Amino acid sequence: MPDRTMMIDGVRVPRFFYGTAWKEDETARLTALALGQGFRGIDTANQRKHYHEAGVGRGIRDAVESGLVARDDLFLQTKFTFRRGQDHRLPYDSKAPIPDQVAQSFARSLEHLGTDVIDSYVLHGPTSRAGLGPDDWAAWRAMEAIHSSGRARLLGISNVTLKQFQSLYKEARVRPRFVQNRCHAAQGWGRRIRQFCAANGVVYQGFSLLTANRKVTAHRQLIRMAERHGRTASQIVFRFAIDVGMVPLTGTTDAEHMREDLDVFHFRLEAKEVVIIETLIAS
Repeated sequence: MPDRTMMIDGVRVPRFFYGTAWKEDETARLTALALGQGFRGIDTANQRKHYHEAGVGRGIRDAVESGLVARDDLFLQTKFTFRRGQDHRLPYDSKAPIPDQVAQSFARSLEHLGTDVIDSYVLHGPTSRAGLGPDDWAAWRAMEAIHSSGRARLLGISNVTLKQFQSLYKEARVRPRFVQNRCHAAQGWGRRIRQFCAANGVVYQGFSLLTANRKVTAHRQLIRMAERHGRTASQIVFRFAIDVGMVPLTGTTDAEHMREDLDVFHFRLEAKEVVIIETLIAS
């Protein structure tokens, strides 16, 4: 269907990503499985604490070697993670200056993923929850240099507040094209930062749409909505996310659920249903 992808700065971006966090030794198999079910956007990070980026690369290689996909079919997104978000398995020299850490982490990501170009390179959260500090700017300037070299097509940031993102957007030489945040219905599904993104040509990527919103997925109104459409509650939430302009992430390990997730492109919610879901947590 026509809404499976969008164009950002000349780059074709899928509207639904497969997230590879917390897959450990199953990462390669599940990445290949997700590609086999139809996912073309893959999200990972060079953060061994929560991701197995090299396993993602093996899954991609297996899918490419089998003839299932070509590298050009895929949108690969990975992240630079500061020391506080890592364990002892660091992808860089912790004593090196931040720009060198970014360069080292990026080089390892290229190696892990078996590619010369990363489609989206994301700063995996600022160093604090208030403002942007010198290390944040040093990392972003290093990412801008990578972008300028042509080795990263788009840049983004995750786990960020609205004020932090507004500051980054205002001062960045290469403006971020993505915000990736955990999305809570109780917080309006990230409404304020989504609104800023929509007004400035930035795409909001939402993760934990199901796990962070279990009360919503079990809500009687959403269940009735799912029954009317002949869909699951999860499909309704993912379709809602797409309808309000998000790129949702799913991390399911089940092939049938992967297929169900992508099946959201075969139906649409009514405008009044979108409004209901936007405010469901308050009802």
